[in-house]
Amino acid sequence: MNIHQVVERTVRDSYGRIISYLAADWRNLEAVEDALADALVAALESWPKTGIPDKPEAWLLMAARRRLMDRVRRDRVSERALPALLAMSEEAQRTDFSSFPDERLKMLFLCSHPEIDPSIRTPLMLQVVLGIDAERIASAFMVKPATMGQRLTRAKAKMRSDRLTFAMPDVEELPARLDAVLESIYAAYGSGWEDLAGVDRRRRGLADEAIYLGRLLAAYMPGEPEAQGLLALMLHCEARQQARRDDAGNYVPLSEQDTSRWSSLLTTEAENCLHAAARSGRVGRFQLMAAIQSVHAQRALTGRTEWREIALLYEGLSRLSPTLGILVGRAAAVAEAYGPREGWVLLEAIPQAKIAGYQPYWALAAHLHRAMERFEEARAAYSRAIGLSEDGSVRQFLRRRAMEIGLVDSI
Repeated sequence: MNIHQVVERTVRDSYGRIISYLAADWRNLEAVEDALADALVAALESWPKTGIPDKPEAWLLMAARRRLMDRVRRDRVSERALPALLAMSEEAQRTDFSSFPDERLKMLFLCSHPEIDPSIRTPLMLQVVLGIDAERIASAFMVKPATMGQRLTRAKAKMRSDRLTFAMPDVEELPARLDAVLESIYAAYGSGWEDLAGVDRRRRGLADEAIYLGRLLAAYMPGEPEAQGLLALMLHCEARQQARRDDAGNYVPLSEQDTSRWSSLLTTEAENCLHAAARSGRVGRFQLMAAIQSVHAQRALTGRTEWREIALLYEGLSRLSPTLGILVGRAAAVAEAYGPREGWVLLEAIPQAKIAGYQPYWALAAHLHRAMERFEEARAAYSRAIGLSEDGSVRQFLRRRAMEIGLVDSI
C-alpha cells in the first residue's frame, strides 16, 4: 500500500475521531480542520522519506496539535496560558492510542446546542463529527452544495464567536438535544447504507460508526426509548446487508431476499432493543420505523410478510412524521396490503414539488403503473427512476423490470 492510500485510509477511518478529540480541547472547529489539513500535507511530504509510522492516526493527531500550537504562538496567547497548552501537547505524546478516547458523542451534543440554528444541527454533526463532505450533505438535504457550505461555515463561526462550551450538557438538557443527535446518527447510517455495492470504504465505515454511536448513545441514555428505537432500526437493516445482492452482484429488493442470508444475531439484538424501548410506553418515530422492520424480519420465521400490519404502522408513522420517505413507504405498504390502486391514491397525493428528484417515488410509481397496466405511465416512471439511480445494480434491476413488459426500448 502506497503513502497516498495509507493517508486516505487513515482519514476515512479517523477523521471524525481526530476532529472531535482536538475540538474538545481547542474549541475552534475551523482552526482544528485547518490543522488537520496541514498534518495531512505534512504526512504526504514526510512519510515517503521516513516511512509510514506504526500508528498513522496518532502521528496525524500529534502533527495537527503542533500546528495548533504554532497558531497559539502566532496569535500571541498570554505567557501564562502557553505552558499549559504545551503540557497538554506533551501529555498527548505519551497517549496510548489503543485507548484513544472517543469524543464524538460529546461533539454530537455540542452541535445540537440550542443557540445553533436547528436546521443546520444535523448537517453540522455529519461534517464535523463524521467527516461527510458538504456536497453529499447537500444532496441528502436537497440543497445546492454552495448553500450548504455557507450554512456550515456560518454555524462554525457562531460556535467560535459565541464560545459555545464543548462539555456535555447537564442531564436535564439532554432530552431537548436528543432528537438532533438521533437524526445525525440515522443520516450517517443512511449514507453508508446507500453504498449498495460496498465499494466505498468510507461510506461503509459510516454505517459501522453509526451503529457504534447508536450503541454508545443507548447505553448512555438507557431511559430514552427513541435511542433504543434507532439502534433497533439500524440493526434490523444491517442484518440484511449480505442479502441485498445475489452471488452475481445483482440488486435484490427486500421482498425477494433470501432470508437465510439475514443475520439472526443482529436481528435478535434489534428485537431486544425494540422490546426495551416498548417498556417505556412512549412511542416515537424511530420505534415505529424499527417496528416496521421487525415485521419484515418475521418473514424469516413465517415465510410471509404481514403487509396490513406494516400499513397500519406506516399510518401512525405518517401522522407523527410525514416525511417524503415515510409517505412513499406508506403508499408502497398500502399497495401491497390492499392493491395498487389504493397505493396509487396515496402516492399521487404527495405534493409534486417534493418528488422531482426522489428516486424511490418514481420506482414505486413505475411498479404501481405496471400493476395497473398503465404501460405508458410506467415507461415514463421507469425512465425517471433509472435516471435518478446512483447504483448501477439498481439501474439494471429497473431495466429488467421494464423489459419484462416491453418498456425498455428507449430507457
